[in-house]
Amino acid sequence: MKKTVLFFIPVLVILFAFTGDKPAYQLYNFKGQKAKYKELKKAAEEADIIFFGELHNDPICHWLQLELTKDLFEVHGTNLIQGAEMFETDNQIILDEYIEGKISKKSFKSEARLWSNYSTDYAALVEFAKDSSLKFVGTNIPRRYASVVHKQGLEALDSLSLGSKRFLPPLPIKYDPELKCYKDMLEMMGGMGGHVNENLPKAQAIKDATMAYNILKNWYPQKVFMHYNGTYHSNNREGIVWYILQEKPSLNIVTIATVEQESIEELNEENLNLADFIICIPEDMTKTH
Repeated sequence: MKKTVLFFIPVLVILFAFTGDKPAYQLYNFKGQKAKYKELKKAAEEADIIFFGELHNDPICHWLQLELTKDLFEVHGTNLIQGAEMFETDNQIILDEYIEGKISKKSFKSEARLWSNYSTDYAALVEFAKDSSLKFVGTNIPRRYASVVHKQGLEALDSLSLGSKRFLPPLPIKYDPELKCYKDMLEMMGGMGGHVNENLPKAQAIKDATMAYNILKNWYPQKVFMHYNGTYHSNNREGIVWYILQEKPSLNIVTIATVEQESIEELNEENLNLADFIICIPEDMTKTH
């Protein structure tokens, strides 16, 4: 009986996503016009890099990530590359060994510093890569180095050993404090009445720069890179996307953002232009964690 219940839960989510009076999400284009999944799929099929900006605890995001990945595989086969913020560069060898079948799932899960919601939200993406013989890239900076920047600033990275620096992008990285994503971070901290740490957006920037560097290191013509990241890292074509475009401005990049609203019948003004496609989800949607 337990297996039957578990089987019907995702089926019900999918049914509600497309039928009835309580849809699970509404897709919009950057202008706020309602869009269809087939439009998103077509744009993604023609892209060099797709950034799927998620809300980490939202089940609709994770379901759509898997569905879009499957659809892209149908078109591109092993020319599709997957990558994610949720895996750090110093764990790439462990990720590779698991996907190539060289180590057990138990070893992988015990050694790879997986996010607490890995089993519910990201395991299906990794298993798809494993079953389909796809490359899966851990793009993010090891969190210990982001912590160094948060405490001491970007300059502190210069004192790391050469062994440590191999997990980072070439230093120094470009940093534009006037980008909206970084300015908003400081304003949010100030608005909360807490101590405003000027290094906070710099720690975000080193994550963005590292992810961009690792995406470009693994992408080349005829390949398609599907990247999963928190929506804040790619909203407004800033964050990771800004760093990508500094190096290769001619790339065809498709961005997907995710927002929550009380009503999904119309896209709120503040959510316009966040991305090429915006997934609008009811704010009372059940969370995965």
